[in-house]
Amino acid sequence: MAKKEESKQCKCENCKCKNCKHGGGNKTAVILASVALAAAITSSVFSVLSFQKSMQPLTFLNSGADGNSANFVEGSIADVVDKLSPSVVSILTSVKSVSYFGQSYSSSAAGTGIIVTEDGYILTNKHVIEGATSISVVLDDGTTFKDVEVAAVDSLNDIAFLKIKDVSGLTPATLGDSKTITVGQQVVAIGNALGEYQNSVTSGVVSGTGRSLTATDSTGSMSENLTDMIQTDAAINSGNSGGPLINAAGQVIGVNTATSSSAENMGFAIPIAAAKGMLSQLKEKGTAERAYLGVYTLEVTPLSAKTYNLPVTAGAYLYASGANYSAIKKDSPAAKAGLKDKDIITAVNGVKIGTAGSLSTLIGEYKPGDTVQLTVVRDGNEIGVNVTLEGYSEK
Repeated sequence: MAKKEESKQCKCENCKCKNCKHGGGNKTAVILASVALAAAITSSVFSVLSFQKSMQPLTFLNSGADGNSANFVEGSIADVVDKLSPSVVSILTSVKSVSYFGQSYSSSAAGTGIIVTEDGYILTNKHVIEGATSISVVLDDGTTFKDVEVAAVDSLNDIAFLKIKDVSGLTPATLGDSKTITVGQQVVAIGNALGEYQNSVTSGVVSGTGRSLTATDSTGSMSENLTDMIQTDAAINSGNSGGPLINAAGQVIGVNTATSSSAENMGFAIPIAAAKGMLSQLKEKGTAERAYLGVYTLEVTPLSAKTYNLPVTAGAYLYASGANYSAIKKDSPAAKAGLKDKDIITAVNGVKIGTAGSLSTLIGEYKPGDTVQLTVVRDGNEIGVNVTLEGYSEK
């Protein structure tokens, strides 16, 4: 398993840090290392979460303005699970591997996914299907679909969408609002534990938000730098990767992705907001790209604000270390909109960066072509900057 270590990484959605697999810089402190990615379960050594489906807010819950203000009451966990189970699927993959002696062989792996449309789009983790030569999806009632296609992959996050061919009438989950979650609120996770125990249920609370970590598999051969994660003490087991974290109103607020290999009751989920923009595109046209801004950022915290003498204590500081580097990617949406080095983005369409999510997560709610207004602090003054987002390209 990965050993615990302290490192630095950036918070940008177009990551170029040296500790990220996309490149090299020197940005935000990693809160936690030593987490296990759970793409596969061939030997039940991967620690990842599973997901579930959500329904409309349930009448037997104490629900307020949104689902994140709801609390479980006696018997309601069982009711939520019963209603959500039809949206929880098991994902089975075949993977080609090479032995120590150079011999090629096939192995099987397992994860979890959640139905997000009636016509067969499935949300899961990218690492669950990475390297797969074939993908099958098994519904809660045992119905199996083979030759499932990969519909879209988020190049900047551990998110992927699958598509079951020629199907209709599936039960989709309801996606909640990860921007309004609070530490201490009650949550449930459902998933294909150990790749064997379909629709296993665990419960707990949101332990923290905005966590950054480096996740690796048990062999150390695959790693991912993840930011803005939801931390939960709901038990996460191998095989649960790609499944949702659910609030008491039965809404998906996160995609379970990793668990700590060195601490108990410490799991992590990607905020659901990060997947909404791509899902919207899939519903509209059947293809999707990740919307991006094209900046490198340093997370603004009370500590970084003091270090860099910043006028605010929350936001995204457009900063790149080194005299020859710029925080604004050339020809990017940010460059076209006139954003400058050392600008501080504090909100996206009025939603404040910080407790509601990182800049990358909030941008993830939108599609390429959408225009968003950024609240920017420049030279001590607050201004509004309109940016038309574009699709992310590796080039």
